[in-house]
Amino acid sequence: MLNLYDVIIIGGGIMGCSAAYELAQRGLSVALFEKRMIGEGPTGRSSAIIRQHYSNELTARMALYSLRVFQDFEEQVGDQCGFTSTGFVALVEEKDRAGLEANVALQRDLGIRTELLSTEALGEILPRMESGDLVAAAYEPDSGYADPYLTVNAYARAARRAGAAIYQDTEVGRIHLEKGRVTGIDTQEGRFGTPVVLNCTGAWAARVAATAGVGLPIHSCRVQVAFFRRPAGHEAAHPVVGDFCNAIYFRSETGNITLVGLIDPAEENAMVNPDDYDERMDADFVLDAGERLNGGHRLLDGCRRMLHEMRFQPGSMMLQFAGRGVKIQRHHAFQSAALIAPQDLAECVTADVGQPTNRLVGETLALQPQDVHPLAHPRVWMVVP
Repeated sequence: MLNLYDVIIIGGGIMGCSAAYELAQRGLSVALFEKRMIGEGPTGRSSAIIRQHYSNELTARMALYSLRVFQDFEEQVGDQCGFTSTGFVALVEEKDRAGLEANVALQRDLGIRTELLSTEALGEILPRMESGDLVAAAYEPDSGYADPYLTVNAYARAARRAGAAIYQDTEVGRIHLEKGRVTGIDTQEGRFGTPVVLNCTGAWAARVAATAGVGLPIHSCRVQVAFFRRPAGHEAAHPVVGDFCNAIYFRSETGNITLVGLIDPAEENAMVNPDDYDERMDADFVLDAGERLNGGHRLLDGCRRMLHEMRFQPGSMMLQFAGRGVKIQRHHAFQSAALIAPQDLAECVTADVGQPTNRLVGETLALQPQDVHPLAHPRVWMVVP
């Protein structure tokens, strides 16, 4: 007998699991299919940053809505997400101030708490920041980061409680169409019927969509994230920072660690197969990230010396994560590398979390191409895994 559902979701990351929860609690029969385990794809391996600094109005509104969910997660979802409010700082060169000001004005009109910072105010938030007169900054005090593993599994549990069926280790082979309409999917467990399929597969979205004759402009690229121990005297946690002057982002992590990644558009040139790419750490990347961080932020003063010492220090070890994530029109296959001491391994788990915005899925799906506006100022758009 064919199993029938109102909606079938493909992909067990944050978007798939949050969509399953939101739809199931509205009384729809929902099944979610994940070819591995919940959160094992991109949701398990990125920076988990939650911020509202977008130049696109729809995206900014969704980010604000999502922040409110994270702030009240236990009440709304009935579980833990590990949200940590640290604030978010966006830094751009003085020549890009006009774009930053336009973004802040847009966000404030939407109800986002954000403001432009003077050099003096920036110094109070990042006291070891060497900005000179070449940096324009914006600050949103409510943003931060979450625990992505907690978040995605919280949504999966909530979806089950609401009646959704979750099939793990079950790969979808194809989407069935009849007379141009979706009728179901094929898996190794058999065929499942549905009139609606949500493709939440991230890195594999183009591949899955192709089984229904749909082309998607998504490609995969390999990027990396490094972890650095903050030196003595700088142990205090710091805000999430999107530094477009040095093309990096960074945030605090448990155990006196700072996580660092690049926001360099050149990363998209490293296209890979998300099922088969080099998962080894590039030592040059770690050194480059440290140089960029040390170049503008006294926050990690001594980072270069520490890097070289830990690189060769007996008893230190490399901790490496690899995974996948997706952004509009491109996909990132994430690799993370850490230079940390063995006793700190248990404290250095980080991963990816998306915005739980699927209550707005109907509004989003209703968008027409003309409604999706280009970024007002790409230099101040933070691409975060």
